[in-house]
Amino acid sequence: MAGDYEIIHHTYDVVVVGAGGAGLRATFGMAEKGLSTACITKVFPTRSHTVAAQGGMSASLGNMGPDDWRWHMYDTVKGSDWLGDQDAIEYMCREAVPAVIELEHYGVPFSRTDDGRIYQRPFGGMTTNYGEGIAQRTCAAADRTGHAILHTLYQQALKHHAEFYIEYFAIDLIMQDGACRGVVAWDLATGALHVFRARTVVLASGGYGRTYFSCTSAHTCTGDGNAMVLRAGLPLQDMEFVQFHPTGIYGSGALITEGVRGEGGYLTNAQGERFMERYAPNAKDLASRDVVSRAMTIEINEGRGVGAEKDHIYLHLEHLGPEVINERLPGIAESARVFAGVDVTREPIPVLPTVHYNMGGIPTNYHGEVVILKNGDPDSVVPGLMAIGEAACVSVHGANRLGSNSLLDIVVFGRAAALRCAETLDTDAVQAPLPQAETDAIIEHFDKVRYADGGTPTAELRARMQRAMQTHGAVFRTGDLLQEGVEKLTAIRQDFADVKVTDRSLIWNTDLVETLELENLIAQAVVTLCGAANRTESRGGHAREDFPERDDDNWMKHTLAWYDADGNVRIDYRPVHMNTLSDEIDPIPPKARVY
Repeated sequence: MAGDYEIIHHTYDVVVVGAGGAGLRATFGMAEKGLSTACITKVFPTRSHTVAAQGGMSASLGNMGPDDWRWHMYDTVKGSDWLGDQDAIEYMCREAVPAVIELEHYGVPFSRTDDGRIYQRPFGGMTTNYGEGIAQRTCAAADRTGHAILHTLYQQALKHHAEFYIEYFAIDLIMQDGACRGVVAWDLATGALHVFRARTVVLASGGYGRTYFSCTSAHTCTGDGNAMVLRAGLPLQDMEFVQFHPTGIYGSGALITEGVRGEGGYLTNAQGERFMERYAPNAKDLASRDVVSRAMTIEINEGRGVGAEKDHIYLHLEHLGPEVINERLPGIAESARVFAGVDVTREPIPVLPTVHYNMGGIPTNYHGEVVILKNGDPDSVVPGLMAIGEAACVSVHGANRLGSNSLLDIVVFGRAAALRCAETLDTDAVQAPLPQAETDAIIEHFDKVRYADGGTPTAELRARMQRAMQTHGAVFRTGDLLQEGVEKLTAIRQDFADVKVTDRSLIWNTDLVETLELENLIAQAVVTLCGAANRTESRGGHAREDFPERDDDNWMKHTLAWYDADGNVRIDYRPVHMNTLSDEIDPIPPKARVY
């Protein structure tokens, strides 16, 4: 099989797949430590989806009032609906302050207060003194924070001489005896296949938002790393937990950052009522995203939506005035003008909950090492494989991510992965030859998809999958609805055997790229709905109308889902880490444990 393709071989200490914020922080961190490092990315690094992150990065700097990393940790545990691993959450919240200061020193142009400190804004779910007040914890660079961070990290990676393989599509992991030995990728510009041998492969390939019809994710967010893990016979964790962002622009799904509400924006229904005061009397419009999304959906379902079809909600920021909008939310004003035809200084933005973030992903510990349930050990490390960012499930976000914890997650755990590799890799040891049979099997599968000659276009099958997910894996779920969705996706998976690829070339073959991405998406869609149907409770972003209560006795555990070559899903569980890394955590007030 290899004889039909040009095969180019490489050997590195570390290969990072993905060049978003997590991938770039890991890449330059590895290179900085003297490890030979390659970064494979299917888009130019500064076009990775981190560039679209708007609101900011959480850290208890205390620039705008009292703050403490323990308050941040409590908010994150509570926001996770108690499904987050508390050792990982402690690590992230303790490392948040030095991580922001480090980014500032690297050159991130954070917005400033009048006295020159990093500007911090309020965000949903971020409180002081264990829920008593509202924290201004989110460090912002206007409303383009992700853009500023991503460009800075790319500059640092170039400074430290990391090697980039840009516009390469990662096909599959090379596994041997339960360990990861490398990865195979396709160079879209030349058509060559590249075989990367590495001591460690780091998956930083982002989320899988494009399983849904309406989402804030870029079209490149197809969860390629997650699917590679499934094909390697490893499980994904907590895939049923999908976050709907309350404020996607109606009709397009383009994101309106939570920072708008942090700056004083608010939601109203058809009666002009600020309805969040009924659902969350204390936090109001700054309640966590799952709470706001469900409240908006209830308002619409009960006939209080706005517009001709009464199917969306208004987001107001005109009262903030042009000066504040132009200084702190210039990108939002532009997005509203382009995607909704709205002048935000004069009229509200039409918004609707839309898929935004995937809490589930590849299970890891707080070092970024992929873990698996093996021989009774739920934290058994998979040799040679790491995952970070939205592709990973650490799990710091549990059942629901708090806004502005995502940019923090990618930076902290990108750095953690680099530190772990520097500590554990033996760079003097000779890497054994790669298993030829495994490499040939990957190329054979690639060849099969390339020459697929069925009767169903990729776009048609993708649209069916996305609409099925939008209908059956939405803000509110029921057992019957989920089971119907599983049946639809099973049929779609079977129909993939009839997919048609019209372009057989190897150079810039977007038809083949989209077909490979669709295969990846279908696998993740199936395990998402199977996990949701299996979890008979409501927790965080997973809201079951037929099981409306959280059930800690039976369901305070992580879902593990395997997906075999025939599309069958097997489910098992890992315990939630309730232990912390230190004894510096104040006792959480009993009243605050009620969510």
